[in-house]
Amino acid sequence: MPESPGSQPTQEPTTLKEKVQYVLDLIRPAVQSDGGDLELVDVDAEGNVLIRFHGACVGCPSSIITLQSGIERNLKERVPGVTAVKAVN
Repeated sequence: MPESPGSQPTQEPTTLKEKVQYVLDLIRPAVQSDGGDLELVDVDAEGNVLIRFHGACVGCPSSIITLQSGIERNLKERVPGVTAVKAVN
């Protein structure tokens, strides 16, 4: 995991949930730039990732496209074991 100058060394993510959180943290700035945010709620044993949208993402018609085309695609590509991503309230 890359470190920024002057930061403390960070531990490499090891669990499925930690790996998912790491990728979501990479995606988060793009979501925040549109006035929204996302929260990791849970990752179950079958690899289903549950996220919650916040801010401008709540009720936005594009949030489903963001979920499927952006978040789910990125997670499936970068985190082996992720099978689906679902939004929860």
